[in-house]
Amino acid sequence: MSPNTSSVTEFLLMGFSDEHSMQVLHFVMFLFIYLIAIMGNLIIIIAVALNNNLHTPMYFFLVNLSLSDICFISTTVPKSIAISGTNNGLISFAGCVAQVFLVIIFTGSELTLLTVMAYDRYVAICHPLQYSLIMNRDACIRMTAASWISNLVHAALQTSMTFKLNFCDSNVIQQYFCDVPQLQKISCSDTRVNQVLIFALGMILDSFIAGFIFVSYGYIFSAVLKIQSVQGRHKAFSTCTPHLTVFSLFMVTAVFSYMRPKSLSSPTVDLVSAVLYTVLPPVLNPIIYSLRNKDIQAAVWKIPKQLKNLLT
Repeated sequence: MSPNTSSVTEFLLMGFSDEHSMQVLHFVMFLFIYLIAIMGNLIIIIAVALNNNLHTPMYFFLVNLSLSDICFISTTVPKSIAISGTNNGLISFAGCVAQVFLVIIFTGSELTLLTVMAYDRYVAICHPLQYSLIMNRDACIRMTAASWISNLVHAALQTSMTFKLNFCDSNVIQQYFCDVPQLQKISCSDTRVNQVLIFALGMILDSFIAGFIFVSYGYIFSAVLKIQSVQGRHKAFSTCTPHLTVFSLFMVTAVFSYMRPKSLSSPTVDLVSAVLYTVLPPVLNPIIYSLRNKDIQAAVWKIPKQLKNLLT
């Protein structure tokens, strides 16, 4: 949608504080968090790429999740850092459209990739003899492509619906990035249809994804408990608990941010909840997977030597 259909041609993103000392603190903290997230996810990608024994479906999906995390945090945090550094929160209409579109894509990709990863663990533990047949290369590529394409379509629809609204009274967004609920708040159009559709779609998708993952893990834990050796049970759990932890973290923070009652909404709560689901998962995902996965740990320690061999 072009900006000439609305009297607003740019929006003003609110920072975390107007005080200079707090702006400097926010700048330093967010820059540090951003660099940690980028480095952590890049290390996962490089470790998997350089180790042939990690060229399996589980790590293929993990690489896609790390790519999604890098893009996700890069969509919102650099702009927020720039706002604190320059004390200028203006973002163009087109820039806001792009930010909304990308946030929806990468929020959705987190959920769909985590769902695919749950299915991968289900097949690996409950149907180990058929694993290589079911989770073959073509199937993995198709599932990943379906995840990205479906989120592109959803983002296009959601973004077009949001920016069909008129913005004529205020251009101040009470958030550190262009967020759909905040845009609805400042619109001078009737947003009830948009709100109902977001809530209904969220309930349907979240219920399906959560149900699918928890049913999958019900079968997984049932199968793991039947394994006779303690070492075998520990190994099976060690490949599942990071994924379940990551999913729970993202699901709880995202649902709280988008579907909490209005009585729990305030500028401070909105800011904190947005940070929880846009910043925390990309930072913690590589840490969680590295701490609980000895294969990843071993691959990470090999990176300097492997890079040295590639360069010589």
